[in-house]
Amino acid sequence: MQRIETRGAPINLWVDGVPVEPAAMEQLKNTAALPFVWPHLAVMPDCQFGMGATVGSVVPTLGCIIPAAVGVDIGCGMSAVLTDLKEVDAQKAFKAISAAVPHGRSHDGQEGDKGAWHPAPENVHSAWVQLLEGYHVVVDRHPRLDHPFHLPQLGTLGTGNHFIEVSLDEDHRVWVVLHSGSRGPGNRIGTYFIKLAKEAMEKWHIKLVDPNLAYLPQGESLFTDYLAAVHWAQRYAKTNRQLMMDAVLDALGAPTTMDSIDCHHNYVAQERHFGKDLFVTRKGAVSAKLGEWGIIPGSMGAKSFIVKGKGNRESLTSCSHGAGRAMSRTRALKEFTVADHAKATEGVVCRKDAEVLDETPGAYKSIDAVMAAQTDLVEVVHTLKQVVSVKG
Repeated sequence: MQRIETRGAPINLWVDGVPVEPAAMEQLKNTAALPFVWPHLAVMPDCQFGMGATVGSVVPTLGCIIPAAVGVDIGCGMSAVLTDLKEVDAQKAFKAISAAVPHGRSHDGQEGDKGAWHPAPENVHSAWVQLLEGYHVVVDRHPRLDHPFHLPQLGTLGTGNHFIEVSLDEDHRVWVVLHSGSRGPGNRIGTYFIKLAKEAMEKWHIKLVDPNLAYLPQGESLFTDYLAAVHWAQRYAKTNRQLMMDAVLDALGAPTTMDSIDCHHNYVAQERHFGKDLFVTRKGAVSAKLGEWGIIPGSMGAKSFIVKGKGNRESLTSCSHGAGRAMSRTRALKEFTVADHAKATEGVVCRKDAEVLDETPGAYKSIDAVMAAQTDLVEVVHTLKQVVSVKG
């Protein structure tokens, strides 16, 4: 661990052997300078520049929450299940998963979007009923948060770095691993409250070095409303993953040998650290309490890891959420060719076209370097290698 003293809170970094871009370091210092950040920031080895707060950072706060630090993909995270399958036909699995779970985006996300249900199946309706009461609490207070596709997007993958994968562990056992969040409803909540926080800063004549660090103080009605909304979005995200996992396991005819491992990595939680009750925002970071299960994925051509936390106090009991991007999506689209991508994903049944070049393995940091930098944060229990990767 490296420790940097700043004009605000100290910054603890687990980045040995992993490059950190200067813009991300400057952003970390801006966040650490906020008077309510305590006792220190914790920075994971997959860190990268983000909106407001740095992706791969853990931001503990006293009496305030920064909506942009939580982000707009509220509750985004991972699920993994060890199946009882003895083998897998990768081509058939790719087709079965692609048919079972809506993914991608078309029609600008409106009616007819290929990434939504038309109509939603009965089990999705039933899951939505369990979310409905909390949704009404949020929307009744802020009608603009009502999202027209809250039901059709539940149990769907989305786009970008979200994925569903079939992987083999060191004993050639078959795992299903997936990554997604709160889809459009969560995005609307995040975007809306980021805007309201910025407006509150103007109203209170508070000037910040980065407007995206706008915050909501405890005791204000907006704080209470945001906390209710973000907790609801985190429930929606977890339900979303559960529904997809059920659909994938059914499509593969795959009985399981364990309960699903599930972990958020874009969220806020109330936790106690160093003797104080804090709001802990993990923006691209996973909780790693002692013995707690977690999932750290690599890129679509690399390895992923099932881990257990070591409960490191200095990291605020956290670890990385993945490999972290080594370059922007724009740069990746310019730098890599379809041939590069095909070579990098050799042995993985996945899309190998120009539209996924921003997700090619070379666009990400080395997952091996990331894992080597956080050996005091997590214990690797299983190492997984993808054989199927479905992306939007």
